[in-house]
Amino acid sequence: MRWSAACIALVGALALVLAGCVKNNDGTVPERTPLHIEPVASIAALVPEQIRAAGRLVVGTNPPYAPNEFKDPSGTIVGFDVDLMNAVAAVLGLTVRYEQADFDKIIPAVQAGTYDLGMSSFTDTLERENAVDFVTYYRSGIRWAQQTGDHIDPADACGLRVAVQTGTTEDIVEVPEVSAACEAAGKPPVHKIKYLSQADATNALLLGRVDAFSADLPVTAYAIKRADGRLAFAGPVKDSAPYGWPVRKGSPLGPALQQAMQHLIDSGVYRTIADDWGVEAGMITTSRINAAAS
Repeated sequence: MRWSAACIALVGALALVLAGCVKNNDGTVPERTPLHIEPVASIAALVPEQIRAAGRLVVGTNPPYAPNEFKDPSGTIVGFDVDLMNAVAAVLGLTVRYEQADFDKIIPAVQAGTYDLGMSSFTDTLERENAVDFVTYYRSGIRWAQQTGDHIDPADACGLRVAVQTGTTEDIVEVPEVSAACEAAGKPPVHKIKYLSQADATNALLLGRVDAFSADLPVTAYAIKRADGRLAFAGPVKDSAPYGWPVRKGSPLGPALQQAMQHLIDSGVYRTIADDWGVEAGMITTSRINAAAS
């Protein structure tokens, strides 16, 4: 699993006055800083000859998972991951062709050579490292959000209304565990409220229909960035783990990607891209190959 991952039409003029116009659409693309990235010959030389001859990376991805990879209103795949991968490719003197695929088919396709690498908010785990190598580029985890000015402790959310996106780790594992701990302590359970999309969960918090929501760190950070100061983080990051790009086991493409990523970190381009998407909370200082702890 990956840490699976508009203005609301309110009925009545009074509701519009009270709630305002809440903009939280997964297709929204922020204004980004123009980047000019030159190839680095010493790093580009590490790219396998077959890829260098083709002049491009073929990347398997699975949108939607805003803000990392999703489609804009025109159908183009965009996101933090996309901007970062485009920058890495520029360092390597390559372009990128993104191919949409089912999430669970991407790693097998990388192993088979159908894709040069995967890019879909993959958590680097020891189990996955048996099949592929991972080049790390971010550190994610679970992070709660609250309305600005509230003081919610995710470790003691007994009796609170907590929104989650249906089918995520937060829905299936994390919030139920918090609720079970409450009941074991003789306190009221957490009232988990499920929404089909993260945008709906975020809007529920903006409108005060829930007390908090729980989501992956970049998802929460992106929602806060778009909330015009109305939302804030609640509590620390939980279950932190690295995101990585899977490549074939032992492929020289791994070191090429790792060094290109490190170049972006050291040059400040990485921070610019993360800031544009509001996900700087999970930035790393060193890219590694196979950095899983569990």
